[in-house]
Amino acid sequence: MLVLLPPSEGKAAGKAGAPLDPASLSLPGLAAPREAVLAELVELCAADEAKAQEVLGLSDGLRGEIAKNAGLRTAGARPAGEIYTGVLYDALGLATLDAAARERAERSLLVFSGLWGAVRIGDRIPSYRCSMGVKLPGLGALGAYWRAPMAEVLPAVAGDSLVLDLRSAAYATAWKPKGEVAGRTATVRVLQSKIVDGVEKRSVVSHFNKATKGRLVRDLLTSGADPEGPAELVEALRALGYAVEAEAPVKGGKAWAVDVIVTEL
Repeated sequence: MLVLLPPSEGKAAGKAGAPLDPASLSLPGLAAPREAVLAELVELCAADEAKAQEVLGLSDGLRGEIAKNAGLRTAGARPAGEIYTGVLYDALGLATLDAAARERAERSLLVFSGLWGAVRIGDRIPSYRCSMGVKLPGLGALGAYWRAPMAEVLPAVAGDSLVLDLRSAAYATAWKPKGEVAGRTATVRVLQSKIVDGVEKRSVVSHFNKATKGRLVRDLLTSGADPEGPAELVEALRALGYAVEAEAPVKGGKAWAVDVIVTEL
């Protein structure tokens, strides 16, 4: 199983220690595009704070992120699983997984990133600020920039496994599984169900969405479930107590649409 995750907007502060070693990152086929994004981001943030703030879409309260980006090459690096924080990652609770579940997490989780393309949770990276929606002056919109490199690298990473896609829309632009890989992909949406005037209403609520996705991944990892495809994923989630509705694609080469229905956190 390959699980595609979005990063968190906020990130844990870096610590003193060894800086980034780009050659140590997983998915070495992304090394050249990573270096191009890193070089432009560092140069932009070191040269023109006002322009960097505009390009990165930062509020005045987040101006400190610009200096952080300018020092990315020398900043202390930590495993990506410690850098990414927020609702999804709190619910996932990587630090409290047992050894077997942690091994599965390191093997199966792939976090998408505007700066790195995608990393595994054991990859050591510095804290940074650069979303997939950013348009760098020299490289353009990062979602579009990453499409070609990802299309070259990720099909082999997916292999013949289930692809569980939990990315937000901005990060999904960087890679859309195609062909046979798409047929093994399940795109998950979390819907909150409410009864209003006797009628059920369903909606996407950010906090419910992120927390449920984190908890769902944790439950799959701790249970040892290893579904081979979308249909088996639906069975596994129902066995874990989730209310799931699924729709198989009408045509081949398309991803399954899987809805997880929640009423409370």
